[in-house]
Amino acid sequence: MIVEIVSTGTELLLGQIVNTNAPYMARRLNEIGFDVLFQSTVGDNRVRMTQVLSTALARADIVITTGGLGPTQGDITKEVSAELLGRPMQLHAPSLENIKRFFASRRLTMPDNNIRQAMFPEGAIVLDNARGTAPGAVIEADGKTVIHLPGPPHEMEHMLENAVIPYLRERFELQGTILSKVLRTFGLGESSLEERIKDYIKNQGNPTIALLARNAEIHVRLTAKASSDAEARALIADLEGRLRAHIGEYIFGEDEDTLEAVVGRHLAAQNLTLALAESCTGGLVSSRLTDVPGSSAYLAGAVVCYSNEVKTSAVGVPAEIIAAHGAVSGETAIAMAEGIRDRFRTDLGIGITGIAGPGGAVPGKPVGLVFIAIAGPSGTKCFGYNLTGPRSFIRHRTALAALNHLRQYVLGVI
Repeated sequence: MIVEIVSTGTELLLGQIVNTNAPYMARRLNEIGFDVLFQSTVGDNRVRMTQVLSTALARADIVITTGGLGPTQGDITKEVSAELLGRPMQLHAPSLENIKRFFASRRLTMPDNNIRQAMFPEGAIVLDNARGTAPGAVIEADGKTVIHLPGPPHEMEHMLENAVIPYLRERFELQGTILSKVLRTFGLGESSLEERIKDYIKNQGNPTIALLARNAEIHVRLTAKASSDAEARALIADLEGRLRAHIGEYIFGEDEDTLEAVVGRHLAAQNLTLALAESCTGGLVSSRLTDVPGSSAYLAGAVVCYSNEVKTSAVGVPAEIIAAHGAVSGETAIAMAEGIRDRFRTDLGIGITGIAGPGGAVPGKPVGLVFIAIAGPSGTKCFGYNLTGPRSFIRHRTALAALNHLRQYVLGVI
C-alpha cells in the first residue's frame, strides 16, 4: 500500500517550527510494511490544500494528514477533504461531549468555536484524542483512505500508535515489514565511496542502497522489504557483507553509533587511557568524548593549548621545535601528543594543531592546514590535512578525523 504524508500548517512553511511528525510517522509506517513514497507540506490555504490533497489521492492508496484539526477558522483540513470526497460535514455528538468534559475537568468554559472540532465528514470513523481536544478521523472513499491526525506531536504519536496502526493492521492485513540499517563511514567522500560500490548501486533491488552525506560522514543506508523482520535482516546482512569487502575499512559504526562512542568502546575494551592536547579544535574532541557516559574510565584529561607558551609550559613541547617548525607543523603535533601522554601518564596521547581561520594563514601554511598526532604503544603517527570551508567546519572535520585516527590506531590498522 502506497502512503503519502501531508503535513499542514503555514508555520511549517515559514520555518517557525520543525516538522517532527512526518519522520516519526514514516518510520513507524515503514516498520509495519506500508510504503511511504511521498511527503508534502502545505499551508492553511483552501486552494493550495485542495491541490495537494487531490494530488495525494491520485497517487497514493492512503493519505495521512497532520495538523489543521483545531478550533480556529484556519483549521480547515477536515473541511477540505470533505469537499474533495463529496461528504457533508456532520456533528459527532460523542466527540462534542468529550470536548466539553475536557474543559469542565479543568474548570474552564468551552468556547463555541471548539464545536468545530466535533464536526466530521459524513461516514468518518472518529478517533478519540486522549491527549487533547482534537479527535482524528478515518474516511474511506472510492478505494482510498484518508486519515486525519492532530498536529501536536504528543497527540499525533499517541493516536498513531493506539488507533491508526491497529486500524491499518486490521483493515489491510499483514503488509510485511520494511527495515533499514545504516553503515556509518568516515574518510571517503561521497563520490569516492560510491565509486567503490557503484555496481551494487546500479543493480540494486531488494535491499535498496542510499548514500547520505551527514556532517562530514557518509551513511550507507540499506533498506529491505520482506514478510518478516528475520527475512529482512537476512537480506540486509547478505548485502552488507558484500559491501564491507569494498568499504569495510571506512565503516566505523552502525545506525546510531557515533565516532566518540565507538572509540570509547574500543578504549574501554582494551583498558587504554587517553589524554589530549588540543589547539585549533579548542577542546572539541574532549567534549565529544565526554558526551559519552562512562568516559572517565579512559579519558584522563586534556589541555586546550592555544598559545605557544601553554604548549610549552603545560604540554611540554620544546620551544625550539616551535621556533624551528612553527606552531602548526607535524613536528609540533608530535611533540604535543608525546608531551601530553607523558604529563598525564596515559597509554595514548593526541596532539592537534592547525589554522581554523578565517585569519592566521602565513606563506606556505594556508587556512585549513591541520596536523593530528597520536602517541602510544605502537609508536607515534602523524597525519596532515588541507581542509577547506568555514572555521566551524574545519574544527568539526578535524575533531572527527582525530577520533577516526584514534579508532584506527587502537584497532592496529595504522
